[in-house]
Amino acid sequence: MAMLRSPDLKLRIALRVVVLAAACFVAAAACLLVARDTGARRHAAWIAALAAREVALQAQQSRWITHPPDAAPGLQGIAQLVAAPGLCIAWRDPGDGVVQRFCGGAQPATAPALFAALYRAAFAPGRAVTHPVRIGDETRGEIAVTFDPATVIAQAWRELGPVLAVMAATLAVLCALVYAALARVLRPTRTIRAGLERLAADDLSTRLPRFDLAELSAIGEVFNRLAARLDATLAERNALMRRLVALQDEERRHLARELHDEFGQCLAAIAALTASIRQTAVQDCPALVPECDRIGAIAARMMAGVRGVLLRLRPPELDELGLAASLDGLVAGWNGSGGTTRFSIAIEGACDALPAAVSAGLYRIAQEAITNAVRHAAASNVIVRLAADAESVRLSVADDGTRAEPGLVPRPGLGLLGIRERAAALGGHVSLRPREPAGTELCVAIPLAVAAPAA
Repeated sequence: MAMLRSPDLKLRIALRVVVLAAACFVAAAACLLVARDTGARRHAAWIAALAAREVALQAQQSRWITHPPDAAPGLQGIAQLVAAPGLCIAWRDPGDGVVQRFCGGAQPATAPALFAALYRAAFAPGRAVTHPVRIGDETRGEIAVTFDPATVIAQAWRELGPVLAVMAATLAVLCALVYAALARVLRPTRTIRAGLERLAADDLSTRLPRFDLAELSAIGEVFNRLAARLDATLAERNALMRRLVALQDEERRHLARELHDEFGQCLAAIAALTASIRQTAVQDCPALVPECDRIGAIAARMMAGVRGVLLRLRPPELDELGLAASLDGLVAGWNGSGGTTRFSIAIEGACDALPAAVSAGLYRIAQEAITNAVRHAAASNVIVRLAADAESVRLSVADDGTRAEPGLVPRPGLGLLGIRERAAALGGHVSLRPREPAGTELCVAIPLAVAAPAA
C-alpha cells in the first residue's frame, strides 16, 4: 500500500497563516456588520425621537390654535424628511393601534441566501424601534420605526461585498507571499538533505556551510561535528581492520609454514618409511604388503589435503606470480574440482603491480565470493572479472544462481561480513546487485590512493 506523502513545511505553515488571517478577516467582517446594525438602530432611534417630537409639537400647536379634543398629527412631513428605502414610520395610539403609517419603497433582495439567513439569525432585522409621544405629562402614543429586512440585508451585502472581495484577494496574495518567503528561508534545508544523503552514502568528508538562520546553523554545526567524529572513528576502525587483516595474513603464513615444515615433512617421512617397509615385506612377509599400501594411500591423501590447506592459507603464486596468476589458478582449481558449476575469469589492466595488501585482500574476497556462489546460490556459471587502472582496482564475481537480497546485510554463514570488512580495511566499498534474469553480482572497488599506504 502506497503511503500518502505528507505536506511540506512551507505549505503547512502557509495554510496555518492563511487560516489565522481568514479568521481575523471574518472577525473584522463580523465587527463591521455589528457596527452597521448598531448604527442603523441608532439612526432608527433618532428618527423615532425626531418623529415623536414632531408629533408632540403638532399636537400642541393644534390644541393651542383650534382646541380640537383628539387631533391626530400628520407624519407625512417627517416621513418625507427622513425618507430612505425600506423605512417605515408608524404612529400608534395606545387604544386604537396604528393610526398612521408611511413606508418608503423597498429594494429587491440581492444578497445570497446563505448570507441572508446568517444575517437574520444574528441581527433579526425588521424589529421596530419605538419612542413614546408625550404631550405634557401624558403619553398619547408612540412612534415605531422599522426597516424592511430584505432591504437591510441587501444594503449590508452591498457594503460588505467589496470588503469580502478585498479580503479574498488579500488572502490569496498573503498565501503566495508567505509560501515564497518560507521557500526562500527554508531553501538551506535542501543543502542539509543533500549532505545527509552524501553522509548516508559513506561520504564522510561532507560538511555543511554556515546558514543565515541560527537554528539551521546550529543543525549544521552538529552535523559537521557528527561527520568529523564518524570520519575519525571510521579511520580508526579501518586502521584497526588493516592491522587485524595483516595479523591474520601473517598468522596464515605462519600456519602454512608450520604445516609445510612440520606436518608435511612428517607425512613425507611416513610415506618414505612405508615404501621401505613394503619393499622389505615383499621379500620377507608378503602378507604385510596390502597394509603398507593402505598406509601409503592414507599418507598420500593426507598430503593432498595438506597441500589444499596450504593453497587456501597462502597460495605460493600470490607472492611469486601475482594476483592475476593466483586468480587463474583459483578458477582452474574450481573447474577441476569435478562439480557442475563452470567458472571463467577476465582480467584487464596491470593487476600484478598492485600493493601486496590489496592483492591478498582481493584474493581472499574472490575466494569467499566464489564459495558463496557455489554453496549458497546454486549457480551454474560464475564469472570473475578483475580490472585495474591508475586510480582503482575493481573485482566482480557474478553468478546465475539464487538472488541475494540487496543492501548487503551480513548473515551467518555467507561470509559477506568478512568481505565487507576486508574491503573497508583497504578503503574500498562493496555493492551487491541483482542480475537479469537471475543471479547476483558482487562488486568490490578499492581506490589505490587510499589502499597504497596500507601496503
